[in-house]
Amino acid sequence: MFFMSHMRQIIVAIFLSIPLSLGGWASDNNTQGADPIAGFEKLTTKISMRDGIRLHTEIYKPKHMATALPVLLWRTPYGISSVDAVPGRSIFTGPLKELAEDGYIFVFQDIRGRHKSEGKFEMLRPLAEGGGELAIDESTDAYDTIDWLVKNVGGNNGNVGMLGVSYPAWLSVMAAANPHPALKAISPQASPADVYIGDDFFHNGAFHLSYGFEYVTFMERGSGADVFDFGTDDTYEWYLELGSLKNVKPNYLAQYDTSWDQFSAHPNYDAFWQKRAVLKQLPKIEVANFNVGGWYDAEDGYGPFAMYHAWQKASPSGLNYLVLGPWTHGGWLGDGSAIGPLAFGSDTSAYFREKILRPWFAEHLKGNKGKVSTAHIFETGSNQWRTAETWPAVNRQTRKLYFHNDGILSFEPPVENTGAADRFVSDPASPVPYRPRPIENMFSGPGWSTWQTLDQRFVEGREDVLSWVTPMLEEDVVISGQILARLYAATTGSDADWVVKLIDVYPEDYPEKPEMAGYQLMVSGEILRGRFRNGLEKPEAITPGVTEQYDIDLRFRQHRFKKGHRIMVQVQSSWFPLFDRNPQKFIENIFDAEAEDFRKAEHTILRSRDFPSHVQVDVIE
Repeated sequence: MFFMSHMRQIIVAIFLSIPLSLGGWASDNNTQGADPIAGFEKLTTKISMRDGIRLHTEIYKPKHMATALPVLLWRTPYGISSVDAVPGRSIFTGPLKELAEDGYIFVFQDIRGRHKSEGKFEMLRPLAEGGGELAIDESTDAYDTIDWLVKNVGGNNGNVGMLGVSYPAWLSVMAAANPHPALKAISPQASPADVYIGDDFFHNGAFHLSYGFEYVTFMERGSGADVFDFGTDDTYEWYLELGSLKNVKPNYLAQYDTSWDQFSAHPNYDAFWQKRAVLKQLPKIEVANFNVGGWYDAEDGYGPFAMYHAWQKASPSGLNYLVLGPWTHGGWLGDGSAIGPLAFGSDTSAYFREKILRPWFAEHLKGNKGKVSTAHIFETGSNQWRTAETWPAVNRQTRKLYFHNDGILSFEPPVENTGAADRFVSDPASPVPYRPRPIENMFSGPGWSTWQTLDQRFVEGREDVLSWVTPMLEEDVVISGQILARLYAATTGSDADWVVKLIDVYPEDYPEKPEMAGYQLMVSGEILRGRFRNGLEKPEAITPGVTEQYDIDLRFRQHRFKKGHRIMVQVQSSWFPLFDRNPQKFIENIFDAEAEDFRKAEHTILRSRDFPSHVQVDVIE
């Protein structure tokens, strides 16, 4: 799950096939071989779990150890394989270079049921309930692995840390649910917290269509790692021709038992999703943890802050740390100087790895002196790191950006009391694309990972996208914290999706970087399926023509709208094929919708004194 980002080569090198192949030392049930990575010796072994299942594990131990070293464990469903997967590339001279220089024993493991490990894989396996001593989950597998490592790997100092990106990050979190005494620190990087509310597969009830389908067809057909062949360069057209989601299983997944079956069987936030939500399984934490997230993460942008925020409240014992940077999913493993036309003034990824993560692990696993700040937040717009002992900033004031006539956005509330509204027609046969067409599949280039940084002017002229914009700002406006949209809206249908985007509009005259003149950069955007306006557990039909309140959480952000820029809000009712199409007719389960259920609907956004649609932001004074 959770990492369709960067070029395919980097995906294979870093995540799908963590590049590791070194020499080894003798042990029961091991294999030895050549040592292409200088400085390490390798042990390949299978570690037995409490139920007898054995997990394929590779251990990399520095050849020259002056003192006992901690263990760093990375568990993954994506497979650990030879450095030859990408000639000349080593994880120890790339993503883990700084940690390797500090000195650790590195351990990588295929989780249960994946690649060379035994057993049966279960996506986001929930914590075991009952079953006695042989009950298993990812927490028990991590416990048993750590127990074996500290007892059998010579030269370790008895301290173990875990890290990983995406699904491996989630695995490190699960290890902390019932932690082994030797587990002292974890760094979940881009971990999902809740794949229904805001990570990976659903966002506020809307199905993450392109990601969900392309992930399942990639990971869960046959041996996995099989890119789906769309037969076209434009997946927008393919998904549109697909029609209802009910066509997926019989036409493309009939012979497979995959997570798609769970998507279609559980369209609401029921027990299936709730028991897989991190914060329902682990409401507080007793292990030092460093959550890492990216502002432009297209997969798991919700999880890192959600976990930090909840654990700060429930476990306020100095264990919780947070980094949010200007990165795509896992972008801190590579170069962090820029994303497309957005330049950040420095290599933010190298700074994070060298100045933040490196000393943090050294503090918690080696006892090194020096305190790493609790929160490191990169402020986009000004390209500055902000450090604090908590985030969001405390010196902030809540303000509201109200919708007005003629597309005006203002901090002043509306005074009109009747009839103030804007309308548009949403047609499921012509949904708003989430990025410029043609939209290639997620493995064909950088388009998927970088789409959130694209210029939003590509939707200009569409009558099904409403925009409101402020005059040119006379001074900087810095937002820090949660962004909440409140729409007062009505529709002629009995269901509707509401998409809200907060946008930084660059000046038309921008000599410092002419290619950014007039650029419309999405600062934050999110969707709400209207049927879930009163809660994700139980969908409710919308009464046509009745004004209702819709609250859309645009998540948390730190951004500086600079003097001379403008602030824009856009509202639309489709974001395709990022999310599935809403038929705009209430269907108990949209996965069962028929072709004739999809219909046009007129949507009305009210902006009067009694119904003041707005976006709420926290502004630093």
